[in-house]
Amino acid sequence: MGQSTTPVLDRVGFAMLSIIMISVLVTASSVFGTSSNPKGVSIPLQERGSPLAKDGVIIPEALARLAYWDAAKQHAKINNSGPPNNSSSLFRRHSAPLESKLDDILWVGEIEIGKPRQRFRVDFDTGSSDTWVFSSTCVAPICSSKNKYIASESSTSTLQVGEFKKDYFDGTEVSGPIYADTITVAGLSAEGQWFSPIDQVNNMEDYGRDGLMGLSFMSISQLKAPTFIGTLLSQKKISKHIFSMRLSSGSGSELFIGGINPSKYRGELTYVPLESQTMWIVKGSASANGRNGFNGNMVIDSGTALILGAQASVVHWWSKVPGSKVCPADKCKGGGFFMFPCTNAPRVTFEFGGREFPIAAEDFNLGTLENNSRMCVGAIRIANEPADTWNLGVRFMKNVYTVFDVDSSRIGFATPA
Repeated sequence: MGQSTTPVLDRVGFAMLSIIMISVLVTASSVFGTSSNPKGVSIPLQERGSPLAKDGVIIPEALARLAYWDAAKQHAKINNSGPPNNSSSLFRRHSAPLESKLDDILWVGEIEIGKPRQRFRVDFDTGSSDTWVFSSTCVAPICSSKNKYIASESSTSTLQVGEFKKDYFDGTEVSGPIYADTITVAGLSAEGQWFSPIDQVNNMEDYGRDGLMGLSFMSISQLKAPTFIGTLLSQKKISKHIFSMRLSSGSGSELFIGGINPSKYRGELTYVPLESQTMWIVKGSASANGRNGFNGNMVIDSGTALILGAQASVVHWWSKVPGSKVCPADKCKGGGFFMFPCTNAPRVTFEFGGREFPIAAEDFNLGTLENNSRMCVGAIRIANEPADTWNLGVRFMKNVYTVFDVDSSRIGFATPA
């Protein structure tokens, strides 16, 4: 999520637009059910319907919202390196459910803050590093229907020095005090976790969540504080600074904290070293029908809906797809989209560490242009990315099992089970 005033890639506040975010369900809900195993708690994910297309036909306004969200998130800089790696002896690993609303638009779940615990539905985003929720002192219209943090009702709440403030390129503004309190996800509690209960909100759209938790690196944190998982590690609640994600259109989506869930993938994991500990960035390539169309940095970002790249690189990639064309702005509102013959869909693959990972046709194809159209809209589009960087969102992540390994400064990919 881009911002206009600070040179870090922190998109926490802008998570309002219903595009893609990953979320965690903090505690076992009777809606989803839970199951225990020696490695932790597994809660199944339920996915909800699609806003991008109706009966397989693209909704132009939905594409515009999606393009607006994804584009806004890219206006920031990536800099510096992350904090030192940490390790400790193994205690436990926990998994939490990821519930998808609106088909790759919003993945939501619950966290709990304080004592007694206050519940919030938040996005879980690998592209940002701070946690925030709405405050009880917020009087903006958007706050009226939200779960709000009441600091005075938590015996473990402590006010910190400073202020959390963000001004985003789209005009969204959020700010609030900084607190430390106990935050719990899937039975794992991080004590004294820094976050902001925001009380000032301007120009923010409402997409049905109470806040956001970032899973990137402390180096891009506006709070300059460890992430939730980093705090768990320092408090020896987990032994490894690792988390894994499985996103699925069906059941079984999961965030696994503290390690890897072997039941969620098959075959071997392929690891790729990080380019920096700012965002989750690795080297990779993208091909269409076996023809390479892009080589460069790839940001693995659960907070982005589609697959985004700079204009020149995206145009070059689409040149490998026979019959592809730029989608007219009146048909694909928001711009930057391309279309291809529905009867000749490209075979899309991404390569990491010498291993190819194909993208399923249903994830690449967003829908037909209009009724009886022979043209379909693809999931790779132009955005305001650096020339050598692509941003791989949920349409990519649904086709891999992903391991985010801070300890070894790497990302692992495997074929999902």
